[in-house]
Amino acid sequence: MPKKALLVLALATLILSCNQKPNKVSHKYTNALIHETSPYLLQHAHNPVNWEAWSPEVLERAQKEDKPLLISIGYAACHWCHVMEKECFEDEEVAQMMNENFINIKIDREERPDVDQIYMDAIQMLSGNGGWPLNIVALPDGKPFWGATYLPKDNWIKSLEQIVQLYKNDRARVTQYATDLAGGIHAINLVETDTESDLYSLDQLDAAVNQWSQHFDPNLGGYQRAPKFMMPNNWDFLLHYATTKNKPELLEQVNTTLTRMAYGGVYDHVGGGFSRYAVDTKWHVPHFEKMLYDNGQLVSLYAKAYAVTKNELYKQVVEETIGFVQEELLDENGGFYSSLDADSLDEHGELEEGAYYVWTEEQLTQLLGDDFPIFKEYYNINAYGLWEEGNYVLIRDKGDEAIAQNHTISVTELQDKMAKCLKILKKERAKRSKPRLDDKILTSWNGLMLKGLVDAYRYLGNEAYLELALKNARFLEKEMIKEDHSLFRNHKAGKSNINAFLEDYASVIEAYLALYEATFDDAWLNHSKKLLDYTKQHFRDEMSGMFFFTSDEDHSLIRRSIETNDNVISASNSIMAKNLVKFHKLYTKEDYGDIARQMVKNVQKDFDRSAQGFANWLHVILYENQNFYEIALVGDNYKALGKEVGAQYLPNSILVGSKQDGNLELLKNRHVDGETLAYVCIEGTCKLPVTTSEGVMQQIQSFQ
Repeated sequence: MPKKALLVLALATLILSCNQKPNKVSHKYTNALIHETSPYLLQHAHNPVNWEAWSPEVLERAQKEDKPLLISIGYAACHWCHVMEKECFEDEEVAQMMNENFINIKIDREERPDVDQIYMDAIQMLSGNGGWPLNIVALPDGKPFWGATYLPKDNWIKSLEQIVQLYKNDRARVTQYATDLAGGIHAINLVETDTESDLYSLDQLDAAVNQWSQHFDPNLGGYQRAPKFMMPNNWDFLLHYATTKNKPELLEQVNTTLTRMAYGGVYDHVGGGFSRYAVDTKWHVPHFEKMLYDNGQLVSLYAKAYAVTKNELYKQVVEETIGFVQEELLDENGGFYSSLDADSLDEHGELEEGAYYVWTEEQLTQLLGDDFPIFKEYYNINAYGLWEEGNYVLIRDKGDEAIAQNHTISVTELQDKMAKCLKILKKERAKRSKPRLDDKILTSWNGLMLKGLVDAYRYLGNEAYLELALKNARFLEKEMIKEDHSLFRNHKAGKSNINAFLEDYASVIEAYLALYEATFDDAWLNHSKKLLDYTKQHFRDEMSGMFFFTSDEDHSLIRRSIETNDNVISASNSIMAKNLVKFHKLYTKEDYGDIARQMVKNVQKDFDRSAQGFANWLHVILYENQNFYEIALVGDNYKALGKEVGAQYLPNSILVGSKQDGNLELLKNRHVDGETLAYVCIEGTCKLPVTTSEGVMQQIQSFQ
C-alpha cells in the first residue's frame, strides 16, 4: 500500500476510533470485508491487506485496472488458515506487496462452494494436491495460473514477487498457460451422456463392493489408512447393502467402524458430537473442528444402525450428538450454525488446536478423586490415550462388560460412575475459553441436520427430535425459501443472502420428503416437490441429463460445474438422483424416474474402480434392482401406524399416509370406514391391505 494511502487510512481509523463508545477495540486497519456477515471473512476485516469479497463488480474492476486477482479461500474452523493469516496477512510488509500488485479477494468456501470447487480443481492440476487455505493467482477474468496452500511469510513473498515479474514481463506466456489450464478445468468436469449401456446390475455391484472391501480395516474400522475420515455415506450405503443382500460380514464391518468411531477421540465423550476426522488409524487424535454437516449425517447413520442392531451405544451417540448440536449450534430461530473452530485459547492466552478438549493426568486425578482409577482404564489415560506434551485425548478400546468385570461392579454401576465423571469434566471444561463459533446458517448443512433429526425421531421414537426438526423446517420455510420456490444459501444476523446451489436444493428436498414420511403433513411434500421442479427448470443440463451446481440465473464463472463424486458430503447429483427415484414412486406420470436412471448411467462407468467414491449413487442401483416398497396408510390411526412402520429399517421404501383418500395416486380409493389399512405396493401394484405393522413386514418379506 502507498505511504499516502496508509496515512489516510490510519487517520480515518483514528477519527473513527474517537467516535466509538468506550471499551470498544479500535483497529489500525479496516478493509471492505467489514461489510460481510461471514465470520471467516470478518476475521480478516482488520488485516492490512485490502481484501474484498468475491463479486462480479470486483472482477470487472480487476479487468479495468488490468491487475491479477489474488484469491484466498478458507473457512472459519480452518487451523492453517489462521496460521497463514497471522504470519502473512496481518503483516504490513506482506500487505503492501499484495495491495500494490493484486486485487485481493477473500472467500469463505462454505458460502461460495461454486468458486472453491473450480479453484480446488485448478490447484490439484497445478500441484497434485489441495487443501485450505487455498491461494490462487488468476488473470483479471478469473482464469488461474498459479496456486499454493499454506506458505510461511518468506516463501509467500518470494512466490508473489516472481509472479509479479512474470505477469509484467511475459504476459503472453501467462495468458496462454491460464487459457490452457482453464481448458483442463473444463475438461475434467465434463460428463458424457450414456444412452447405450444397461443400468448397473446387482452382479456388477457385488463385484464392486468386493473390490471396495479390500481396503477395510477389520480391527479398527474404516479404511487401512490415516488420516481417517468418517465418510458417513460409505457406511450408510453398506448398511443398506448388507441388510437387503444379507451380507453379515459387511454388517460386521459397519458395526466395527461405528463402534470404533464412537469409542475414539474423534467423538467428544464429554460434550457429545464428532470432530472432522482423526489424524491416526485408531480414531484417536482428531482435527478438533466440529462441523454441522458431519454431525447431521452421523446422527442419521447411527439412528439407522440402531434400528438394525438395537445397539445401545448407537442410541447414546445419537442422543449425545443431538444434545451437542442443540447446546452449541442451535440459533433461537431454529437454524443451525456451521461449526466450532479447532483452535481455542489455552491457559497462556494463546490459540492452540484442541486446547478446549484435552486433559492432563494431574487434572483428571484432582477432578475425579476416587473414581479416577476406573476412569483411567475406561478412557485410556495411559500410553494408548496419550497425545502430546502430557495431554490425553479420551479414547475407549473395551466394552463396558470387560471393565465392569475387572472392577467387580455391575455394568449399570460402571455407567453411572462414568456419567458422573463426564459431568464433572463438562462442568470444568465450561470454565475454559471456548472454540470460536461460525454462526452463519447454511441451507444445505441445515438440510443434512434436519434429515438427521427426522431419522433420529423415526428410529428412536423421541418426540423432542421431531419438535426440533419441525422448528428447523419452519425456519428454512420462512427464511430460506423465496416466493418463486428458489432458495437462499446463507442466513446471518437476520438476513438471508447468496443464491443457493444444487447441494442446498438436494439436501432440503431430501429432508422435507423425509419429514413428510414422518408426519404425513402434505405441506412438506409440496415444498419438496416445488423445490425439485424449480431445480429441474434452472439447474438441469439438457445435454448430459445431469444437474449443474449453479442456477442458470446466476453470474457465470469460468466453468459451470457438475458435481458427481461422493466425498465427506454426498455429491449434489447423487442426492438428486435418490430424490428423483422416490418422487417417481409418488408421481409416476412425471419423468423423474427416467432422469434418475440416465444420471446413474452417466457415472456408473466409475463404480468399478471407486465404489466408495460413489457410495450414495449405489443406493439407486439397489432401488432399481431390488423391490422398492410403496407403503400407503389410510384411516383414523394412520399416524400411529406410520410411526410403527417407520421405526423399521426399510431403506427401499417410501411411506405415505392420510386419514381419508389423499391426493397422491397411492392414497386414492383406499379409505374404508372404521378401518386403518396399510397397503404394500410395488410400482402401484398392491397386496391386500393389512392392519398392523407386523402385517406390513410379513408382506414385505413375502415379496422377496
